[in-house]
Amino acid sequence: MAEAVDDDVIVKKVKEIYHDVSKTDYDDMITGIFPGALSNAELETNVVRALSQKGYTDKNTLLATSLCCDELARRLEDDFVKVYGNNFNLGGLSGFPFAGNTGFGAMAAHIPDDGSCLVVYGPHVGVATNGQVGKVERAGIKLVDSCCGSAIAASNYLKGITEGGAQITTKIQEFTDFQQGVVQELILPHGKRLADAEDRMVELPYALYESQDLLMADIVQTGCGRVRNNIALLGGIQINTAPTAMDYFLPLRFDYMDNQGNVLEDMLEAITGY
Repeated sequence: MAEAVDDDVIVKKVKEIYHDVSKTDYDDMITGIFPGALSNAELETNVVRALSQKGYTDKNTLLATSLCCDELARRLEDDFVKVYGNNFNLGGLSGFPFAGNTGFGAMAAHIPDDGSCLVVYGPHVGVATNGQVGKVERAGIKLVDSCCGSAIAASNYLKGITEGGAQITTKIQEFTDFQQGVVQELILPHGKRLADAEDRMVELPYALYESQDLLMADIVQTGCGRVRNNIALLGGIQINTAPTAMDYFLPLRFDYMDNQGNVLEDMLEAITGY
C-alpha cells in the first residue's frame, strides 16, 4: 500500500488556486438544484487531501479526464492540472470516454514508475444566473447558451422517438458526426426516465452519468492491469455557472482501486462528508 505523504505542500497548492473565492446566493441556488454538489474549491481540496493519504503527490500522479469537449469543461480540468501537472484526455462529446480501451492503455503507460493515476469523468450541465438548468452565460457572448449542447441535442433526438415526430432516415452513422451519433444511441435506454422527469434538464446529466459510469467501469476493468500501482476513480456531474461564479461538481463515485480492478476503499464520504 502506498505511504501517506505530508499534505501541507500539495493542499497549499489548491488553496493558492482558490485563494480569492467566496460564495454567493448564486452558489446556494446551485446546491439547491443539485443537492450534494461541491464547489470546485471544496472538491479539489478534499480530493487532493484524501489522495495524499494514499501517497499521491504532484510528482507521481497522472491526471486523466473524460469530460466534454466544451471549453467550460476545462475549468475543473485546468485547476487539477495546476496541482498534478499534465492531463491525459480520454473524453469527447458529453464527456463520454471515446478514447476507450486504447486510450486508457496509452494513459497507463504514461504513469510515473512509482506513481498512480486519478481519473475524473462525467457529463456537464449549465445553470444560468436565473436558475435555468441547461443554459449558461459565456464570456464575451450575449446569448445565454445551451449547456451541454451535445446532451440536449441527444435528449431532443430521444424525445422525437418517444413522443413521435422523429424523421425517417437511411443514415445510421456518419463519420463526420460519429460521436454525437454514439451519444444519441447511448441515451436511448433513458427514454421513459427522462419523459417522466419533473425537470428533464435536471435529470438529463444523471442519466448520462449512469451510461458513462458503466462504460468507464468496463474500460478500467479491461485496462487496469497496465497501471503500475493504483487508480483513483472520481465520477460525477460537472456543473458550469456564469463566468464570474464558481463551478461545481456533484461527486457520485470516488473509488480507490488496485491494478487488478479491486476497489480497496470507497472514499466518497471522505470528500463529501456524508
